[in-house]
Amino acid sequence: MDFTASEPPPVLATGSRGAVPAGPSSAKIVVAGGFGVGKTTLIGSISEIPPLRTEAVMTTAAQDMDDTARVPAKRTTTVAVDFGRVTLEDSLVLYLFGTPGQDRFWFLWDDVVTGSIGAVVLADSRRLADSFPAVDYFEECGVPFVVALNAFDGRQPFSPDQVRSALRIGDDVPVVLTDARQRGAVREVLIRMVEHALERRLAAPASRMTATAAL
Repeated sequence: MDFTASEPPPVLATGSRGAVPAGPSSAKIVVAGGFGVGKTTLIGSISEIPPLRTEAVMTTAAQDMDDTARVPAKRTTTVAVDFGRVTLEDSLVLYLFGTPGQDRFWFLWDDVVTGSIGAVVLADSRRLADSFPAVDYFEECGVPFVVALNAFDGRQPFSPDQVRSALRIGDDVPVVLTDARQRGAVREVLIRMVEHALERRLAAPASRMTATAAL
């Protein structure tokens, strides 16, 4: 996928492209989750550039694969990735990559996640079970992630602790309440994601030293 039109390519926090140039640091964050949970909306509400969207109108060809029973108003779906950019505190540029939510597009995930510092798993409180594939994926590949519970109809029926229990995730994984339509709420989610990724990175050397000492 080519994003070279008018934007510079992301400089990954891992340093895979060599020294980071002078100026704001930059990092890649993945926005994932089930079908119709609001990933495209989240990126669109926070991006400081016109977001790149790869939405297509849903047709009858997909009616047996995409369950729209809980999102009856949905008429389009992401078929590749969404892309946006946001600057936090003038010192950190985040490049946001939204994954498609349907099972048949999971082959894209490995490429999208490569080079990211972490992920936001956006969840719909009305169908939390749809979040399990994303949670399992990031746990398996060791990518830091936060769970963001999106408010639909302006309602948050569950507390973070209830969501944590339902998704069976550890106490070390942040669970935050949000509204994908509101820029301020999305900004708080991204800040928490960056903080969590930094906490994980700082804790890693200590964990390795402890393991080495035990040998």
